[in-house]
Amino acid sequence: MPLPLIGSRIQLRLLQESDAAALVAAASDGELWNLPFTVVPSALTVDTYIETALNGCRASTVLPFVTEMKASGQVIGCTRFWKIDGNNRKAEIGHTWIAASWQRSFVNTEAKYLMLRYAFEELHCVRVQFQTDEINDKSRAAILRLGAKQEGIIRNERIMQDGRKRNSVRFSIIDDEWAAVKMNLEARLQA
Repeated sequence: MPLPLIGSRIQLRLLQESDAAALVAAASDGELWNLPFTVVPSALTVDTYIETALNGCRASTVLPFVTEMKASGQVIGCTRFWKIDGNNRKAEIGHTWIAASWQRSFVNTEAKYLMLRYAFEELHCVRVQFQTDEINDKSRAAILRLGAKQEGIIRNERIMQDGRKRNSVRFSIIDDEWAAVKMNLEARLQA
């Protein structure tokens, strides 16, 4: 298991059952559970949300993290590695959400930097992928800003909670691109 992934202003630590109230408080900042293109826990769904993530962790296919402010310990979001495939040395970063007041700040860049560095330098991944809902323009733009390449659209990739058939846009960063992506992310974090 990884130690907490510690950056200059945030840290990503493994999700625990005891994080339920903190996750709901963070998601309340913007009532993120109402977003149509992702799954964010509410008071009614947080126990199932955590149980699903921890079951994946026990199966070694998921590494779920809470995003915390390093100075205060305040939980401001959640993210995870999932679809972990050790044989093919690849993983997906997803299930990411950040409290509304921290969106469009340094938080997403620093979190993705920590995760990508861990994936490429510790897990020795040859590929890290991302997917987002075709209608989530903010997420698509954020993934491109990381330096990922758009690969295509997967039609009817999943059925959302409201029954909508979701088309997902897939992006990736491969090991040959990591050095340049890392340099760009480090420059952005220092700016």
